[in-house]
Amino acid sequence: MTRTTIAIASGKGGTGKTFISTNLFNSLQNSGLNMALVDCDAEAPNDREFLREGVLQSTQAVTQKIPVIDKSKCTYCGKCDEYCNFNAIFFLEEPQTIEVLEELCHGCGACSVACEYGAITEKDDLLGKINRYKFPNGNELIEGKMEVGVHVSIQIIKESIKAAENFDLVLLDSPPGTGCPFIQTVYKADYVVLVTEPTPFGLSDLKQSVEILREMDIPCGVIINRADLGTDEALNYLKQENIPLLMSVPFDREIAVAYSKGEMITNLSSEWREKFSQLYRCIKEDFQKVKTK
Repeated sequence: MTRTTIAIASGKGGTGKTFISTNLFNSLQNSGLNMALVDCDAEAPNDREFLREGVLQSTQAVTQKIPVIDKSKCTYCGKCDEYCNFNAIFFLEEPQTIEVLEELCHGCGACSVACEYGAITEKDDLLGKINRYKFPNGNELIEGKMEVGVHVSIQIIKESIKAAENFDLVLLDSPPGTGCPFIQTVYKADYVVLVTEPTPFGLSDLKQSVEILREMDIPCGVIINRADLGTDEALNYLKQENIPLLMSVPFDREIAVAYSKGEMITNLSSEWREKFSQLYRCIKEDFQKVKTK
């Protein structure tokens, strides 16, 4: 079976992306699918708060190479600073000063290539960890988690997604926003589910997300959460742009209470379990339409 990767994303935080990701995964647990849910929000992963049945199987460290400058060999030519696109080398000609700003380093190795005098070696720097939780049916929750003080999550996201390569269905719970972590999560996805809310902010961020995905040539559909609390502008936008509405989720006290307690609405309600199963069928149907065009 060919692996299918579905990313669940949103242009802003708080729209219900984790609610959708965890309940979609949970609703498919007994479907016979060989699947993994990857929590790519490495700055603040919280899928585990809702999927507590999984047993921790392994923890993998994620590191990157950080340059170490031997000042006894350094000629202070400044080439390493010139090659660094992330301003991670602090260099002054007078007085002669050179330091590595480790918190800005992306581990690209450009400074090592630039140095002609063998003054730069590298050391491992811990960025974060990947925790793998296994469920009785063999499915997994894969959680990327940054170390405190780390500023860049890209490498952790890459390694987290790579850890799911042996599964037939991979769900990616994307970081919020439309920055580099979002792009790193979705760029290999076959399909993206965008979760929005019927507010001016929600619509603005939805438009940004759609524009980026179109540039990347990745098909998408939309879920409107708390659909009965706002305006119809988001719905009108979807119709205008011919973007499928995959699901509407009303503001529901039962859902809010369950979520606040870390409980899954798909465990509490057979109706909602069926709705999330139907969501997966809608995603598959729309994806097949796109593939055959």
